[in-house]
Amino acid sequence: MSGNKRRTPTVHTMTEAILESISDGVFTVDMEWRITSFNRAAEEITGVSRKEAIGRRCSEVFRSSMCGVTCALQQTLKAGAPIIGKSGYIINADGDRIPISISTAVLRDADARVIGGAETFRDLSEIEALRQELGGKYRVGDLTSRSPLVQRVFEVLPAVAASPSTVVILGETGTGKELMARTIHALSPRKRAPFIAVNCGALPDTLLESELFGYKAGAFTGANKDKPGRFALAKGGTLFLDEIGEISPALQVRLLRVLQERTYEPLGGIRSESADVRIVVATNKDLAGQVRQGLFREDLYYRVNVVRIELPPLRRRKEDIPLLADQFITRFNRLQQKSVRGINAEALSLLMAHDWPGNIRELENVIERAFILCSDGEIGIAHLPGELTAHGAVANQDTDIRSAHEILDTEAIRAALERNAFNRLAAARDLGIHKTTLFRKMKKLGMTLPEQDGRAGRKPLQ
Repeated sequence: MSGNKRRTPTVHTMTEAILESISDGVFTVDMEWRITSFNRAAEEITGVSRKEAIGRRCSEVFRSSMCGVTCALQQTLKAGAPIIGKSGYIINADGDRIPISISTAVLRDADARVIGGAETFRDLSEIEALRQELGGKYRVGDLTSRSPLVQRVFEVLPAVAASPSTVVILGETGTGKELMARTIHALSPRKRAPFIAVNCGALPDTLLESELFGYKAGAFTGANKDKPGRFALAKGGTLFLDEIGEISPALQVRLLRVLQERTYEPLGGIRSESADVRIVVATNKDLAGQVRQGLFREDLYYRVNVVRIELPPLRRRKEDIPLLADQFITRFNRLQQKSVRGINAEALSLLMAHDWPGNIRELENVIERAFILCSDGEIGIAHLPGELTAHGAVANQDTDIRSAHEILDTEAIRAALERNAFNRLAAARDLGIHKTTLFRKMKKLGMTLPEQDGRAGRKPLQ
């Protein structure tokens, strides 16, 4: 044996070695919020060296969304309770925004006296990048959906945007018609020019006419100078006419002329002006039905109905509710400087069971209301409005609300069957599951099938 004795590591050196080897950042602070230790991973994530960090206040090193009144470590020291997995971000030494997840604990000495706090933080950049990559499969511009009904719209959207043709967007109130119009504009060759939106149902006929076409000085009492209309303001870009079904027959005639001749005359004008705009219109009315009733001109209907996009109501795309809710939570966290992590299973099941007469706009309002009552953690049933929770109580008594997972399964299976003309084998392949697994799921979910199973001349499988 060698004469050199092997030194037994102390608890302190073992702790240091462990802290240096882990991939999570770890630091400690004293009661004056000055950093007393800073491990290797903390250096790598923040881009700040240990030498620079130790002795400085943590808020100076971590330019974070959670500094100040929302500081998790401050809350831990005040309440004496740890915080686990709180989400936020820091700004590193290069000025980059780094998403992180943090956990905190009270730091005590050998006599159990509080001497400061400890915090670990995990870099979520790769996870965030993966989430965005996966989300990209369901996203076109600012539109988000995993619904097969909306995915079909996404498939044709680039071609629609590249075309100069007039587009009509149909859908109930709150389905996102203006957002669809903005996305078409953003994907089009006109994207660098203005996008101008006009709600045709919000203005009386005389005001709407002057808003659209503008007027010349002296056109009427009070018209002291020329005022350009929306057609002029949207020159080179896109003019979005929302609720076009509300305009009067007289104004329909003027609009038809613009679409036919691509010219218009301001009120009081004597010379025609060029209408260099891409027109997108939208309505929540049945325009074809209005034509039959004589409320909408047939020739104008055919002029605006060149390219037709139909947005399904939220009750027909319930598989999008978790995706949309997550998107709204992310946005409200950013706007309100909060750290709500998501929605728990019970609250989500109520969202999935609701019929959403107000569609996506109603869902957004529900999430925004929940943010008033929930500053962090998860949104639960207590944070939802009474009309949803009351519906949930009745549904539990009468129909036993299916879980959110079951509803998602039902929507996904129904969509796959529709895509494959109700051929169960093809639908199973589409879903990436075995045919017998599909049959078992359908039986469990109580799904009914049409007489025809997608294979001509054959009876449905039992």
